[in-house]
Amino acid sequence: MRAWSHSRFTFPLGPRSRYPLDKYALLRRRVVGDGSLREDDIAEPLPIAWDAVLRVHDPVFVTRMRTGALEVREERVLGLQWSEQLIERTLRGLQGTLAAAGDALETGHGIMLGGGTHHAARASARGFCVFNDLAVATSELRRAGALRRVLVIDCDVHQGDGTAELLRPDPEAFTLSVQCERNWPFVRIPSDLDVELPQGTGDDDYLQALDAALDEAIGGAVADLAFYVAGADPWEGDKLGRLALTKPGLRARDELVLDRCARAGLPVVVTLAGGYAPDVRDTVDIHAQTIAAAVAAAA
Repeated sequence: MRAWSHSRFTFPLGPRSRYPLDKYALLRRRVVGDGSLREDDIAEPLPIAWDAVLRVHDPVFVTRMRTGALEVREERVLGLQWSEQLIERTLRGLQGTLAAAGDALETGHGIMLGGGTHHAARASARGFCVFNDLAVATSELRRAGALRRVLVIDCDVHQGDGTAELLRPDPEAFTLSVQCERNWPFVRIPSDLDVELPQGTGDDDYLQALDAALDEAIGGAVADLAFYVAGADPWEGDKLGRLALTKPGLRARDELVLDRCARAGLPVVVTLAGGYAPDVRDTVDIHAQTIAAAVAAAA
């Protein structure tokens, strides 16, 4: 099974950045080391064309991002300092999600060892997300005639506000976001279906809520492709999470989503989104078991 990774393309972090950039290279090594993937199974995407970004995002915003003309406030909201390397990696990440989505349409399953940049909105970069890979991939696949209807199943602990802004108005997209109710972003942009979970929600209640939400989302979307945003940050030890899922609970979450998509005959592409454990190895554990679940589902 093929997966896509942009882990070799790094960028300088600011002195106070909380972004866990190291997790991507660690994850790539981990999934090869544990036998989920072979090194030859991992492909590196080229940068996506700027025209693809401009079809989704505001052109004035794109120009500022492209040239490094962000205001201080914009850079602060993004949480990353601008650099040419950041833009290079971002464009490769967009192409990686697009390529993984193409794999899913061809084989039933696709994997991006990154992606899920669900906070990026039409004219703003937020929460470590520069441009929205889910919306860009949807746009490009439609242009190619590869699909019409899409479903986003967002299980990052934070609401996919950028995805909601970009795709909820789209009558042929359905956005599901399962999140902690008292967590960032504190101003919500409504998804087609938002599931707000109390702080401290654990495995059983989470899985029950997700199962019911999948009934509604899969039935309502009638989609050609699902994007699964498999954030590691619902974990009980995550610094930014506020939910209380265990690692086995998160593996059960992954298996539930993948099984429900398979039962519906719905191709699914896995993206990884956030994870902010005090020890990055815990985040890597969670992402690695997501990849293992995806590989098992494809077998």
